[in-house]
Amino acid sequence: MQMTYEECIKACLECMEACNGCYDACLKEDDVKMMAECIRYNRECAVICALAAQAMQSDSPLAKQICQFCAEICDACGKICEQHGHAEHCRKCAESCRKCAEVCRKMAS
Repeated sequence: MQMTYEECIKACLECMEACNGCYDACLKEDDVKMMAECIRYNRECAVICALAAQAMQSDSPLAKQICQFCAEICDACGKICEQHGHAEHCRKCAESCRKCAEVCRKMAS
């Protein structure tokens, strides 16, 4: 069954929110330098999730390709966040990234 845009938009917006929250929390960590890669991926992922949601909302002819790209970025961001399992915000973000990647992959197929 074809997945609805609505479900995928919701996953993208939730992931964007989780990434923005993780980004902000990482900046407040004692060792910000250690979180630099996580921060970088959080920013990229949030931007791409927002783009994917926007593409679906406007029924872009490139929505599927953007969702595929979004899934790849979410996978990468999730892997980086998992490396910081000590931080609750990173665990939540990794979870949100995995969910979004899965939903975007379905949307793209």
